[in-house]
Amino acid sequence: MPIWKTEFSLFEANKIGSECASGKLGIEITEIGDDYLKGKMPVDDRTRQPNGTLHGGSSLLFAETLGSLAAQYAVKSDDYYCLGQIINGDHINSTNTGWVYGTAKPYQIEEKTQVWGIEITGEDDQIICIARLTLAVIKIDKRAQPI
Repeated sequence: MPIWKTEFSLFEANKIGSECASGKLGIEITEIGDDYLKGKMPVDDRTRQPNGTLHGGSSLLFAETLGSLAAQYAVKSDDYYCLGQIINGDHINSTNTGWVYGTAKPYQIEEKTQVWGIEITGEDDQIICIARLTLAVIKIDKRAQPI
């Protein structure tokens, strides 16, 4: 049974990030499953460190993009928003060309917090990074007036 509380499509998931950091780095959402979200990120001059290998910060940005987007769709977006609190990652291997692929799956979806695991692999299915993202689930105060 799907975990998603807000309907969305691949087009919508990609459009939402097109003008921010994830879009500028070439991150694409590629698949929506019942309980996971997948994407890919190029390994190029935007995402590599000076020595030519994938930058660990790029891996974490990719992981947070997947996990945050998934978390937001796992709540009713008209009533709640999700805000990242903690992200950590173990950089297991590296790569310097091609694409990396990420899969975000929930460890916990609760009323006030969510915890997501994100696994990033290279084109050869070798694990590049394993990340964990904790997010606060914040109720939108619909009575608040915009400034």
